[in-house]
Amino acid sequence: MHPATKESPLPALGLGIVAIVLVALALRPSIVSVGPILPRIIDAFALSHAQASLLTAIPDLLMGLLALPAPWLAHRFGRDKTIVTALAILGVSTLIRAFAPDVLALLLSTVGVGAGIAVTGTLLSGYIKVNYPTRAAWVMGIYVTGLSFGSTLSAVITAPMAESVSGWRLPAGIWSVLGLLATLAWGYVYWQHVRTHDASQKTVAVRAPMPWRNALAWRVAAFFACVNLIFYAMVTWTAAVFLEHGLSSSMAGVLLGCFTAAFMLASPVFGAYSKSLDRRVWLVSSAVITLLGLVVMIVAPLWAPVPVIAITAFGLGGAFTLGMTLPLDNTANASETNAWTAFVLTIGYLVAATGPLAFGYLRDVTGSYASSLYMLIGIAGLMIGMACWLKPAEH
Repeated sequence: MHPATKESPLPALGLGIVAIVLVALALRPSIVSVGPILPRIIDAFALSHAQASLLTAIPDLLMGLLALPAPWLAHRFGRDKTIVTALAILGVSTLIRAFAPDVLALLLSTVGVGAGIAVTGTLLSGYIKVNYPTRAAWVMGIYVTGLSFGSTLSAVITAPMAESVSGWRLPAGIWSVLGLLATLAWGYVYWQHVRTHDASQKTVAVRAPMPWRNALAWRVAAFFACVNLIFYAMVTWTAAVFLEHGLSSSMAGVLLGCFTAAFMLASPVFGAYSKSLDRRVWLVSSAVITLLGLVVMIVAPLWAPVPVIAITAFGLGGAFTLGMTLPLDNTANASETNAWTAFVLTIGYLVAATGPLAFGYLRDVTGSYASSLYMLIGIAGLMIGMACWLKPAEH
C-alpha cells in the first residue's frame, strides 16, 4: 500500500491546478502547429517528407533523451527553478523558429522546443505526486486535458491564420506567448514555495534509481511508447493525409482540431472513471477504440472523417492519460515517481520519435499514405496485447 501523504491545503491546491493548466496549455502547440503548415514549410525550405517530419521527431527524441537528466537537474537546481528555466527556453525557441532563415536554424530552434517540453513534462509528475497523492489520476486528467486543449487551439487556428497572412511564420511564432504565460505562472509557484519554505522542494534530495531492471516499468514504457508513436504520427500527418484525399487545407486543419479535441475530452473521462489502481480494463478499451478508428480511416477515409478521427483520438487520449498515471500507480513516493516517469518518458518518446519519421518515409517510398496507416494499425494491435500485462505492483 502507498504510505499516507497529507495533501496541500486548498489555497495551494488551487494555485497548483491553475499553474498546471497554464503549463499544460503551452507544452504542445509548438509541436502540433507544425502539422497544418507543414506543406508551406516543405515548400519554403525544399524539404522531403522525411526531412519535414524532423520538426516533430526532434522534440519527441529530446522528450526521451532529456527525461533522464531532468531529475538530476531538479536535484541540483531545485524543481521549480528548473521548470521555469525550461519553460522560458520553450517560449524563446518557438519564437526563434518562426524567424528561421535556413534549415539549420529551423532544426536548432526545434531542439530548444523539445528540450523545454522534455524537462517540464518529466518534473510535473513528481509535483503532482507530492501535492495530490490521493487525486493523482484526477489531476493527471486535468493536466492531459490542458495538453489537449492547447493542441486543439493550435490545430484549429494555425491553418486559417496561415491562409489569412499567406505565410507560415506568424502562425508558428504566435504560440510563444503561451510559453511566456507558463513561465510567469510557474515563476509565481516558485516564489510561493520560496516564500513559505515549502518542504516539498526537498523531496528531490533523495534520488531513487532508474527502474532499468523492473519488468513492469518496461511494460509501462512500451505501452506509452506505442500511444505516443501513433499520436505524433497522427498530429504530424493527419492534415497532409486528408489534403491528399482532396480536402481543403482549412478542412484538413479542422480534422486535426477534431483529433486534438476528442483527445482532450477523453482525458477527464478516463481519469475520472478509472478509479482502481488496476486499470487494465480501461487500458484495453482505449486501445480497442484506437484500433477501430484507424481501421475505418484506411478502409473508408472520406466516410464521415470527423467522427472517425474523433473516435481514434478518443481512444488515444484515454490511453495517454492512463499511461501518464501508471508511474504514479506503481511508486510509493515522489522520488520513485520522478525516476519511473523519467524512465517511461525516455523509452516512450525515443520510440515515438520514429513514428513521424517512419510515416513520412513510407509515404516517400510508396507514394501514398496507405502503408503508413497500416503501420499504425499494427501498433494499435500491440497496445491491446500489452495492456493486458499491466497489472500494478503492490507496495
